[in-house]
Amino acid sequence: MTSYDVAMRAALDEAREALASGDVPIGAVVLDADGTILGRGHNVRERDADPTGHAELVAIRAAAGVVGEWRLTGCTLVVTLEPCTMCAGAIVLARLDRVVFATYDDKAGAVGSLWDVVRDRRLNHRPEVVSGLLAEESRSLLGDFFAAQRLG
Repeated sequence: MTSYDVAMRAALDEAREALASGDVPIGAVVLDADGTILGRGHNVRERDADPTGHAELVAIRAAAGVVGEWRLTGCTLVVTLEPCTMCAGAIVLARLDRVVFATYDDKAGAVGSLWDVVRDRRLNHRPEVVSGLLAEESRSLLGDFFAAQRLG
């Protein structure tokens, strides 16, 4: 068990919350340097009719509210799917130290698959990236959701 397993399981629980409300099952948590969860989030695009209602942004906003500022230096974002360009930009802007994600998103990923926004040398901040943690569990959750969408 890695040091982020518990956090990824919390993110997977958040993804199931999104699923329960009819949204794409993606969940995220933000940890402080000690591993305490500062913010939680899951996709709320459908519920809130908000195109920016991605799990990562919800969790980052919640963590910033707890910290009391927008800089999340020393913090880690743990998310069930590779962040998109919008979320990767938010990760850089929030000054997160690292992003840990379960599975790659070959259609919209911006942390190594289609793009690699967070490690672009032209930017002033480049967080560490850890990928593949509990990937199969995340892929299964997403696969079941999209299979049900195709049948419905």
